[in-house]
Amino acid sequence: MRTRAEAWAGRASEAPLVSLSDISEIELVIVKRMRALTMGEHRSSVHGSGFDFVGLREWEAGDRFSSIDWAQSSINNFAPLIVRDFDQPSTASVVAVADGSLSTRCGVDGLPIAAAIARAIATIGMSAVFFQDTFGLITVDEGFGHFEAVRPRIGKGQVTHCLDAYQYPGAGQEIPRSGSISQTLSGFLRKTSMLPVISDFLIDEPAALLRELAALDTTHDVFLVIVDATFAYEMPPISAGWVEAFDVESGRSRLMSRGTLRRMAARVAAWQDEVARLARDQDLDVVRLGRDQAQADLALTEFAVERRLRKVR
Repeated sequence: MRTRAEAWAGRASEAPLVSLSDISEIELVIVKRMRALTMGEHRSSVHGSGFDFVGLREWEAGDRFSSIDWAQSSINNFAPLIVRDFDQPSTASVVAVADGSLSTRCGVDGLPIAAAIARAIATIGMSAVFFQDTFGLITVDEGFGHFEAVRPRIGKGQVTHCLDAYQYPGAGQEIPRSGSISQTLSGFLRKTSMLPVISDFLIDEPAALLRELAALDTTHDVFLVIVDATFAYEMPPISAGWVEAFDVESGRSRLMSRGTLRRMAARVAAWQDEVARLARDQDLDVVRLGRDQAQADLALTEFAVERRLRKVR
């Protein structure tokens, strides 16, 4: 049996959850749909005097080499490289909060739940690129106990960087836990942001998490993106009367009957329905993404652009 650390380390050898061709396909859907919805209404959301110098920091994956301050880097013998950090004023900032727990790496036929989450990240990120908004990422583990982040920036390359940070833990900046979940996230965000929370929400005590997100929604624009996870629990017919199941997150095993295993997908669907109901009780908007990728891309794109335009107006 692999340890949790070994399971996380094993992600480095995985194929990309979202390929460059997938991103291009998503971009095409977004451009076509957004042009239809925003024809005659869209204006550049970038304003101000251009890029403002923020300060110096260590080089991170995704940074342009043109931003390296070679003179400052030479003082440290180029270990690490130092870059000049700039910020471009924008009317909006989008930061996706994505579930990176080990259970999202489970699935069938080589398609994990994480692939649907990554595709949602790409869709929301490319929507931000269309509006010239900054885009960032916060990854969370099971129970929202550990946070890693990529600071919001502008550009298609930033979306690719965020996808890499989602798939390969350790590529982002660790956010120290400070109080509640809402306090921790609020402390990281520099300004009011749109926060899509993307997960299958198969977590213990979802009501407590939704209360935290509702508290965060008083300052930021929070909405849920629930990824359909039932496909990962639709098991083929088996002859055995009892089956041993292994929980990759807790490391515990459980013996269940064939009938219980057969009902798992229905229980997952009912659980996600209940999460959606609880979210709406907290006045949080919900987007449900099904198995059809084209329909999911279109539904999420339309939701993102309508919400974005509503705020610009």
